[in-house]
Amino acid sequence: MNKADLINAIAAESGLSKADSKKALDAFVSSVTGALKGGDKVSLVGFGTFSVSERAERTGINPSTKQAITIPAKKVAKFKAGAELSEAVE
Repeated sequence: MNKADLINAIAAESGLSKADSKKALDAFVSSVTGALKGGDKVSLVGFGTFSVSERAERTGINPSTKQAITIPAKKVAKFKAGAELSEAVE
């Protein structure tokens, strides 16, 4: 499912127009992104939790040259599915 399919599904489920559904989806993504940038967690009970995790600097190997390289530290977004979502998928 891509973004257009998701907008169509939201419109069908909620009775909103596609334009309003797009605005709602964009607002949701923007709000979650802003919260994660600010260091917060976003928990949706039954659905899951979005959070930010830090990966430490580590040593890797360049597969073409077999030389050791340093992979820099970075922050990554994580999602952990909630119990209801996990049960629905099984």
